[in-house]
Amino acid sequence: MAASMVQFGQRRGPIKIEKDQAVDLRQVTVLPRSEYLRIKETSDRHDKCKEAIEEAARQREAMHLRSKEMVKLWSNTIAEQMRKDAIERAKTQQYYQTQRVKGFHSALLLSEVLKETDAQIELKHRIQSTSKDLDWEFLNQTRSREDEALKREQQKAAQNKLDALAFAEDLRTQMREVEVARAREKLKNVKEGEEIQRLRALHLWEQSVEQQRQAEQRRNTMQAHLEHISNKDVVRGINEQKQALEEEQRKLFLSAKEKMVGLRKEKEAALFSEAQILRDRVVHKLTTTQQQKTASEEAALAKAVYQQEARQMQRHRAEDEKKAERLKAISEHRETMLLEQEQKEATARQRALEELQAKQEAATIFLEKQQQKAQQAREAGRALQDHHVQQIVGKRVRLQQLKTEQREAEVKNAHLVASEEEQFERYTSQVIRAADEAQRNVIPLRRAAKEGLGGGGGQPSYLVQDASGVEMPRYAGETTRNVKELNETTDIQEAKKRLGFTC
Repeated sequence: MAASMVQFGQRRGPIKIEKDQAVDLRQVTVLPRSEYLRIKETSDRHDKCKEAIEEAARQREAMHLRSKEMVKLWSNTIAEQMRKDAIERAKTQQYYQTQRVKGFHSALLLSEVLKETDAQIELKHRIQSTSKDLDWEFLNQTRSREDEALKREQQKAAQNKLDALAFAEDLRTQMREVEVARAREKLKNVKEGEEIQRLRALHLWEQSVEQQRQAEQRRNTMQAHLEHISNKDVVRGINEQKQALEEEQRKLFLSAKEKMVGLRKEKEAALFSEAQILRDRVVHKLTTTQQQKTASEEAALAKAVYQQEARQMQRHRAEDEKKAERLKAISEHRETMLLEQEQKEATARQRALEELQAKQEAATIFLEKQQQKAQQAREAGRALQDHHVQQIVGKRVRLQQLKTEQREAEVKNAHLVASEEEQFERYTSQVIRAADEAQRNVIPLRRAAKEGLGGGGGQPSYLVQDASGVEMPRYAGETTRNVKELNETTDIQEAKKRLGFTC
């Protein structure tokens, strides 16, 4: 029993009891069986809850997928209804943006404006009828105010007259004061003139005194100049005496210098004679020495001439031998060059013959290639011509198909225009009826309702895809017609000629 309890109560794995190892009972946790079962049940319950949650999630996902499939097949869902409502609102909004409906709405606004204008006119008439009773009272008040204003103007005119008289008196007083000031100014000018005359006389007297002083100064200057001239003559005499003394001293110096030059010449002549004697002795000695040297040089020269002639003869013999060898080598080289030249000429003739044959073969090959290219070009031209013809035929087929589609579109557009016209008539009838019941002016509404589709002309309206929402124009210009005639080809032969094909 204890062994089973230990087995079920273990928490940290099985106890490994090795051989020769004692078991430490303090390391073993022993639990009762009830506690072990409770722990195991708790763990199992956690796993069951997790499985239940996963199963519920799988069921919800399956239900969601079934709902999506049902929504796809169910046309009366809320989302579908909302989508239809949005499409209907967009169509209605687009319908309201057409030019014709805009014109009708403008007419509706005009009718409202006319109604408002009539109401304002009626209100004005009522105000005028009400204000007639008040006009007399207002007229009396106006007359009384005008009388009071007239009195005030008369009083103001009298006051202005008094002010003018006072101003005239003041002006006369000012004129008298100006006359008095002018007389005073004139008297002052007379006094100033007399003072100026006195100052002028004083100035003339001062000028005469200054002229006398300057004349006296000139006389003094002349006297001083004359005295200076007399002193200058005395100085000139002193200078002449001084120059005479200097000339006498110069003459004495020249005579002494001439004596010294004579003595120097005599001394130089004595020195020259002594040098001449010494030079003669040296020349005699040199002549004797030169004669002895000349005899020895002639003997050496004769020996050198003999040796030179011997060497020259030997050199001539060597040159003759070398010349003979060179002539022999030149002859051999000439023969060798002749042989090489003949071989080169033979080789050149052979090479020229081979090149000629190669050129002939190349010309033949080139001619064949040119013929092949011409054949390929003709085949490519025919293929291109066939391709162009196929393109023209295909274009014509597409054009016919386009015209067919255009006719179908026009028929569909006609049905659409008729539907729009019917819708517009219903809408305008309802609006005109409501305006008539509201006592509005329905003439602009009826006129706007009678205009053609798209603002007149029987053509549908097309709006631009921007915030302005204006109607696009519908017309075909001269350039459009020319391009259409250029691209629409009815005659295949004419199209081939226009593309440059002749066959």
